[in-house]
Amino acid sequence: MQNMLMGRYISGDSIIHRMDPRSKLLVMIAFVVIIFLAHDWLGYLLLVLYTLAGVLLSKISVSYFLKGLRPMIGLILFTVIFQMLFTNGQHVIFSLWFIKISTESLINAVYIFFRFVLIIFMSTILTLTTPPLTLADGIEKGLGPLKKIKVPVHELGLMLSISLRFIPTLMDDTTMIMNAQKARGMDFGEGNLLKKIKSVIPILIPLFVSSFRRADDLAVAMESRGYQGGDGRTKYRQLKWKMRDSLLVVSIIIMTILLILWSKVS
Repeated sequence: MQNMLMGRYISGDSIIHRMDPRSKLLVMIAFVVIIFLAHDWLGYLLLVLYTLAGVLLSKISVSYFLKGLRPMIGLILFTVIFQMLFTNGQHVIFSLWFIKISTESLINAVYIFFRFVLIIFMSTILTLTTPPLTLADGIEKGLGPLKKIKVPVHELGLMLSISLRFIPTLMDDTTMIMNAQKARGMDFGEGNLLKKIKSVIPILIPLFVSSFRRADDLAVAMESRGYQGGDGRTKYRQLKWKMRDSLLVVSIIIMTILLILWSKVS
């Protein structure tokens, strides 16, 4: 549970910490899109350098980014191996029955690996440098134009902020429940797959009960304070778009142009 970084924020005074969440969200979305424009080593080199620049500017230890990577290692390895074994290629370097590994499949598997890692690193930068409530405010502001078509933007932002706020709490509750079950003799690491699945039940039931109790307490607290939605409400923290945010957006635009031009040339 300690490796789960979603909803967690590491305070700091780096330039990435001080940026508007809207600019970071915009860059994150654009990065996920343009990563599929890279089709060779130079394209991925540009993306790696861009990501490393973000990691360095955030002034956050690399160990946190590796923690964010650990929960996804199984999925990454499965996808990479599947891509390597079942992608057709002309230059076969290993063949056994229906399995054929080619130079093209190996290269493609490496590219898939880099896509996963870079996206996880960029999302980790966003999560660790942006307080959950500020991130939710940024999403609400970004979706502001949808109010014209009667989309409940404030309610969506409220749900997101509450969800992000309670993710670390749920992780802490899970750890506490697991420790309590271990103290009673429960072993979560032994047995076959079926036994491991059954061992999750003593965790899920008290976790659900605790979650519903917290949700009920929160609803009562909001109602007792006269909460009536977003109409006429002001924000304690006002988001301000500054020059550094514009420069960040310009940087991803330049990266997009470079990748498009290189894909056409190559």
